[in-house]
Formats: sequence, C-alpha cells, structure tokens
Amino acid sequence: MATKIDQSKSESVDLVLQKYWTNKMLHLQNIKKYYGNFLALEIPDLELNSGIYWLKGGNGSGKTTLFRMIAGMLPFGGKIVLNQQYSVKDQAQKYRRLVNYGEAEPLYPSFVRGIDLVNLYAKAKKAPKNQAMDLIAHFGASEYVLRPVGTYSSGMLKKLSLILAFLGNPTLILLDEPLITIDVEAVRLVLSLVKDYHQSQAVSFLLSSHQNLLIDGFAFDYALAIQNKTVTYTN
Repeated sequence: MATKIDQSKSESVDLVLQKYWTNKMLHLQNIKKYYGNFLALEIPDLELNSGIYWLKGGNGSGKTTLFRMIAGMLPFGGKIVLNQQYSVKDQAQKYRRLVNYGEAEPLYPSFVRGIDLVNLYAKAKKAPKNQAMDLIAHFGASEYVLRPVGTYSSGMLKKLSLILAFLGNPTLILLDEPLITIDVEAVRLVLSLVKDYHQSQAVSFLLSSHQNLLIDGFAFDYALAIQNKTVTYTN
C-alpha cells in the first residue's frame, strides 16, 4: 500500500509559487559534450518549461550522458541554468540541491547500509523531517534498508535509488529508466509519487523509459527525442 509522503512543511509558499510561475524551468544553451575527440551531444538551444517530460531514445543515443550533465556529474561545454537563476557551473551548490538524479543502474559501495545512504542524502538535500522514513515505507524498504547494499537484489537497489531521488525539496528530478527491475506494484508507486510531487509541490520530472508510461491514468506534459546527437521536442 502506498504511503502518503508528508511534505506539508517541506517548502515555503513562496518557493512553491516560484516553481509554478517560473515558466522556463531549465535552459540548455550551446551544449557540446565530447568523449575525447568524439562528439556525443550537441544542443544549440533547448528550453524546458515546468512539467513532466518523457525522454525517448534508443540505446546509446545519449540519454544517460544528458542526465549526468544536467545533474552536474559530467563536464561539458555550454550553459545549463535552472529557473533562470542557478547555473550548474556558477552556482553549483544551490543548483545541485534543487536537481535530483536517479540512475538507471545504480551502484553503491557494497559495505554501506541503505539507511546510511538515505541519511547522507537527506542531510545534503536538507530533507524535511520524516520524509526519508515516509519514502522508505512507501517503497516497502523497511525490511532491508538496515542491511549492507551488497546483499540487495537489483530491485532493492533500484528502490533505494528512487528513495534517494525523491529526497529534499527539488525543482527537478531526473529518473533514468525508473521502471526497470521493479515489480508492477512498485511501478504504480513510482508513477503515483511522480504525480503527487508534481501536483502538490510543482516538481518537474525528466523520465527516460523504454516502457510505456501511460499506466493507470499517468500522463506526461511533453515528449523529447534524443537522436542524431541532439534533443528535440516530439509527439
């Protein structure tokens, strides 16, 4: 059963309104990402308004590279600015507190307990009181979160990465293949949480998935295609 995530004290009214009324949520400009001499991505100008996005692209198209650039994990040429205020390069600390990232295939040190990672992320993201425990309960992770992650199945690891991705008071959450390696019930929990965060806290989402996201009435606002080394709007 899904657990209601209490975010009633997580943000000020002013911050929530700012999320709703900041039309240009993310701006990518003059982006070039090279691996050695190989040009992996080139995005001249792309503006993303607040909303839920489905990023579509084949294997090797650059989805994970794009996510890691937006998350501030990879160097690149160009500019990425959040809410017309925070540059991933110039205001990195503030930017990264507002942008969360759940990886497609998360890897953590095998000796670390899940709860230790949750507490670390909660502190770094300034998560509201009880949010971490609510998320652990929501994903049914209470039984194993005290164990070292080296004992986790792939599904458990994925749920842990999703818990970490939803911590704090983000403006944008990036979820790379969030529905893989989890069961049908967990898929519903993820999509319901995305819908709840967007409607109640104006959090924007960028989701990549090979699976159909149109499940149980879930809807996205925009679709993006990543192909030919660039990103464009699509149907």
